[in-house]
Amino acid sequence: VQLQASGGGLVQAGDSLRLSCAASGRTFSSYCMGWFRQAPGKEREFVAAISWSGSRLYYADSVKGRFTISRDDTKSTVYLQMSSLKAEDTAVYYCAAEPPVSGRYSYTLSSKYIYWGQGTLVTVSS
Repeated sequence: VQLQASGGGLVQAGDSLRLSCAASGRTFSSYCMGWFRQAPGKEREFVAAISWSGSRLYYADSVKGRFTISRDDTKSTVYLQMSSLKAEDTAVYYCAAEPPVSGRYSYTLSSKYIYWGQGTLVTVSS
């Protein structure tokens, strides 16, 4: 699976932005898809994840209520709709894919995601 993230940019605090992650590969629909981010000088952190069926959604507490993850398997694309952006949301955002292991997913552990996109930079000015 190859992942291509896009949609980052420079926005002001309070603005909205939608990130997209296009995947190639026939097994996209069986993967849990996640978004992670890494701010300058900080470790990569979990942002959001969506199950293979789209029925389970997971969010970091810091983005809950502001970000929405979704997927369109007909387009092999996962989205991250970000609203009410804050300066602390500034980071490089990565999409990633986690295959099932014995039919189970971690959803939030970056170590379990085996495919990663190249990252897209989101800068929120205050």
